[in-house]
Amino acid sequence: MKTVVINENEMGVVFKNNKIIKVIEQGKYWFFAGEQISIFNVFKEFKEIDWIDNQILNAYLEIVHITDEALVLVSERGNFSHVLTAGTFAFWKGKHKFSFQEVSIANYQIENVSKAILEKQQLNLYVRSFRVESYEKGLLFVDGNFVKMLEAGNYFWWKNAQTINVAKGDTRLQALEILGQEILTKDKVQLRLNFVIQYQLTDFIKAFVDTKEHEKQLYVLVQMALRTLIGTLTFDELMDQKNEIATLVFNEINEKAQRLGVSVLDAGLKDVILPGEIREIMNQVLIAEKKAQANSIMRREETASTRSLLNTAKLMDENQMLYKLKEMEYIEKIADKINTISVSGSNNIVSELKQIFTK
Repeated sequence: MKTVVINENEMGVVFKNNKIIKVIEQGKYWFFAGEQISIFNVFKEFKEIDWIDNQILNAYLEIVHITDEALVLVSERGNFSHVLTAGTFAFWKGKHKFSFQEVSIANYQIENVSKAILEKQQLNLYVRSFRVESYEKGLLFVDGNFVKMLEAGNYFWWKNAQTINVAKGDTRLQALEILGQEILTKDKVQLRLNFVIQYQLTDFIKAFVDTKEHEKQLYVLVQMALRTLIGTLTFDELMDQKNEIATLVFNEINEKAQRLGVSVLDAGLKDVILPGEIREIMNQVLIAEKKAQANSIMRREETASTRSLLNTAKLMDENQMLYKLKEMEYIEKIADKINTISVSGSNNIVSELKQIFTK
């Protein structure tokens, strides 16, 4: 005979001749020879699944059967603990407070499970998560088929055989640059143009469902509009209408861009890059124009100066007093440049000076 003590958090399973004869709880017990006992912690899962078909033992166990298309979320004392996948599991009844929530993963959608649990690390293997930012909109595709639009937020779906993709589009104003476009003008001058447009996604179904790679499609649309327009202009016409090209391209692509789910808000021609030979010729033309302008200005000034002198001469000829005043003015200017005057002559110097400065 032997003595066995079962503590408060334990249960004992008694065997005789390799058969379960009873289950014992907390207390002190004496056993005869031939009887065996296995002691289990009631706070832990019962791992001996091969025993659960015994009717004596089943009265003390809660059996959980899980299929391939299901999961069981186990909570302990009201708090999430872990996940059980396909299989059979057993827990001691009434001793430790376990609760079980069975969920189907046959469909990707998650129902009746809080996001707080879905964000747990233990569920990373079973849950797909996606985030749509406040400036984005998402489109949900299941097995390649569009299902619905997604607004900003966090989304969770079960990991199963279904394929899930989320396409996200930016709702903010965006810019598209068309750089280094080599285009021939009508008179066969090769130019390189840099063009830019500002656009915004307005119809996400058209942009992501009905159109493949909407941004590339928009790029080609602007590129073709530029080539078509520049090809109808000579080089001189292009230079004269440079500020109007953006408006012409905008009008050309605006309606077509709507079919891509895009609204074009603005367009602009950033740079017109000329070949080296053309650039040198343009510089020579500019220098010649500036020289011609300078010569014209000089001739106008000379003409004005001559006309002024002529008018002055006519006035002085008609008015002797004005002539004398002008003479005195020049003498004053000459005298202002002289530091010292030496005078030599007869006693009539004053009379001689008077004759110089008077009529």
